[in-house]
Amino acid sequence: MARRNQDTEDTPKVKVTQESFREAIKSLGFIRPYRWSLIGGMILLFLTSLIFMVMPWLIGQMVDVAQGKAGHKFSLVDIGWGLIGLLVAQGFISYTRVILFANVSEKGTADLRKALYNKMVALPITFFEENKVGDLISRLTADVDKLYSTFSITLAEFLRQIIILVVGIIFLAVTTPKLSLIMLLTIPFVVVSAIFFGRYIRKLSKERQKEIADSNSLLGETLQSIQIVKAFANEMFEVKKYSSSIDSVVKIAMKYAKARALFATFIITVLFGALFFIIWQGALMVQNGTISAGELVAFVTYTFIIGGSIASLGNFYPEILGAFGATERVREILSTESEVDIVNHPNITPLHIAGAVQFKNVHFTYPTRPDIPILKGIDINIKAGQKVALVGPSGVGKSTIVQLLLQFYPISKGDITVDGQSIYQQNIRDFRDNLALVPQEVILFGGTIKENILYGKENATEEEVIAAAKKSNSWQFIQSFPEGLDTIVGERGVKLSGGQRQRIAIARAILKNPAILLLDEATSSLDAESERLVQDALNKLMEGRTSIIIAHRLATIRDVDTIYVLNKGVIEEQGTHDELSLIEEGLYSGLAKLQFESV
Repeated sequence: MARRNQDTEDTPKVKVTQESFREAIKSLGFIRPYRWSLIGGMILLFLTSLIFMVMPWLIGQMVDVAQGKAGHKFSLVDIGWGLIGLLVAQGFISYTRVILFANVSEKGTADLRKALYNKMVALPITFFEENKVGDLISRLTADVDKLYSTFSITLAEFLRQIIILVVGIIFLAVTTPKLSLIMLLTIPFVVVSAIFFGRYIRKLSKERQKEIADSNSLLGETLQSIQIVKAFANEMFEVKKYSSSIDSVVKIAMKYAKARALFATFIITVLFGALFFIIWQGALMVQNGTISAGELVAFVTYTFIIGGSIASLGNFYPEILGAFGATERVREILSTESEVDIVNHPNITPLHIAGAVQFKNVHFTYPTRPDIPILKGIDINIKAGQKVALVGPSGVGKSTIVQLLLQFYPISKGDITVDGQSIYQQNIRDFRDNLALVPQEVILFGGTIKENILYGKENATEEEVIAAAKKSNSWQFIQSFPEGLDTIVGERGVKLSGGQRQRIAIARAILKNPAILLLDEATSSLDAESERLVQDALNKLMEGRTSIIIAHRLATIRDVDTIYVLNKGVIEEQGTHDELSLIEEGLYSGLAKLQFESV
């Protein structure tokens, strides 16, 4: 909890400036393709608002006609039919308006969700290390939902209330200037109060969103690690931690609710006090013969409508500010520089490489830990088709070397080349198409076995998939399932063992047919039988291609061309298994003695 609270405190406060406002306006670009629906909806909104404002006047006219004081020849029946006609017209126009606004909001927010998702998957690894998954999910769901609500309901109603307010004030100023003056005197006071309260409510709304994002992050972490939670019997610990987070959400949410309630109470008190005073003044004017009863009814109706409009504006104001805050959070992601260009990726000839890899005096520190050097001048030279292994104690930078080759992080100093050309001069997507990774912990996506294998080559035929499955020693267990390749795996499907998942990952890599193969302790967590099957599949996969192996079990790398022994960020030893085993007091020979003598 202490760390999460610190994260919240370190989050910079977003201020509404001209620059941030211009950035927020850019979000409206997602509704630009549907601008004609928006314009049509706005026109119909204006028409429905005008029709609505005519009705109180007609009601007043009905009262005057009933008393025989009307200044025209229309009867009650005529006015009644006029009201019915207006109601029908307004109903039809309102229906069309809602459809038009729905077209804008639904399609606009759908485009925004797609753009956000496209942007997220195109961002570098460092972005996801610096942001919580729960917070990112909140931006894609809660913040976009807030924008959807603004586009579909709040914005239209906000404009509608403004039209009603302006038209109503103009009508009152023309017909009953004395009474309208009393109403106009309350507006500046209410507006200033709305701005004051709105800023405070916006702050509370953003704090509430942050607390919800934190609780979502906790929830995701617990569910993803549920086996560890249960293995350590820490259910109550997680329950207390989540309960504390939810209590924080409730605490800030209640402050937010109290602020809105206080604002609503203040508005109602002031407005109704003014309304009752105006009605009393109007009654005196009817008694004196200054205005007719119908005019008083129309005025009172307009006054109530204007009062409701002002109260609605007070409620819509913090909602729009809340949407403005959500827009800032969304724009923050959209304005982040992408690692790859998914939408405008040029259709060029695919990059083909032989696989000669060289690390030249590479230094590296993680962006999140710039004060801790990880690699201190690494030099590695791998010829095309060679198999090399990286060994050493935990935390010396073995996996980091693989991640740097994949361009997950920028190096601090030096260069990495493939076939003599710096990897940073290549298109990152084209370059990664020539690499395949088989990790220690294989992640299978929800879907079928076939879909998971096809992740290596999307347009592969079923024959190619089956061939890859056979080479990876996974075809036998795949055939044992009733649905075969169409077997669903994941949370709602078949639970595969560690060895089976590894062989699926190897089939995926075989299908990709990479020039450079990266194996990150691919057999370290398997039992003897599974390791034998996986190792046999790996040997087939490594044939004829450059392979970089991060090895925990030294028995699996006896036949590689070169072994690089890392320690404290530098290469301490290098050579073949036989050469390194002869070095007395050497790091590799010590590791080899520990492993082989214990067998």
